[in-house]
Amino acid sequence: MDARETAPSPERNKQPILEVLWRVLPPRGLVLEIGSGTGQHVVHFAKALPALTFQPSEMDVERHASIEAWTLAGNLSNVKPPLAIDVTKRPWSVSAADAVVCINVIHISPWEATLALMAGAGMILPTGGVLVTYGPYMRGSAHTSQSNEAFDASLRARNPLWGVRDIDEVAEVARTAGLVLEESIPMPANNFTLVWRKSNGAFRGAQGSLST
Repeated sequence: MDARETAPSPERNKQPILEVLWRVLPPRGLVLEIGSGTGQHVVHFAKALPALTFQPSEMDVERHASIEAWTLAGNLSNVKPPLAIDVTKRPWSVSAADAVVCINVIHISPWEATLALMAGAGMILPTGGVLVTYGPYMRGSAHTSQSNEAFDASLRARNPLWGVRDIDEVAEVARTAGLVLEESIPMPANNFTLVWRKSNGAFRGAQGSLST
C-alpha cells in the first residue's frame, strides 16, 4: 500500500516557495523543516537542491509514514527520517541547523508556537542563517484580502488560539531572538514568504549566486 498522502495546498505552492529557497538557502548544510505535514514540500525541495540535507519534522506522528513514503518514492538520500518536534518544548532534538523552513504553521497554531519557533530558530541557526516562513499574514493590522479575512474568521471559529498573524508583530518577536526580517515576498493566493536572517551580510545562495 502506498502511504503517500497528497494535500492540494503543497501541490499549488511548492514550486513558488522553492523559487525563493533556491535563492536564499545556503549552498550546503542541514535544513530543518518544522511542520512537514504530508512530506510533499520537503521531497520537492530535496530533489531540486541535492547538495543540501533536509530534516523533516512533524508533531503528528501519523504523518511520518507519508513523509517516509514520499522520500522513498523519490529515491532521495538527502532527506532524513522525520522527527516529532514540538517547537514549544526545548531543547529541540536538532541542536544546530544551517537553515529552518516553516510552511503554513504560524496561523494554525497558538501564538506561543510562533514565540517558540523564533526563539528556537534563533538558538540553532548560525550567524547568517535563515529562517523561511510561508503563509497568510496581515500587514499593518489589516488583512491583505477579503478571502484572508474570511479565512482568519474560520480559523478562529475552529480554534480561538489560531489566526492569521500580523507581520509587524511576528517581526517584533523575531527581533528578540536575533532574527531580522530581510524579505517579505508576495506569493499566490494572498500568501507571503518571509525570509528572516540571524545577521546581515552577503552570502552565496543555494546555486552560488551572491545575495543579500
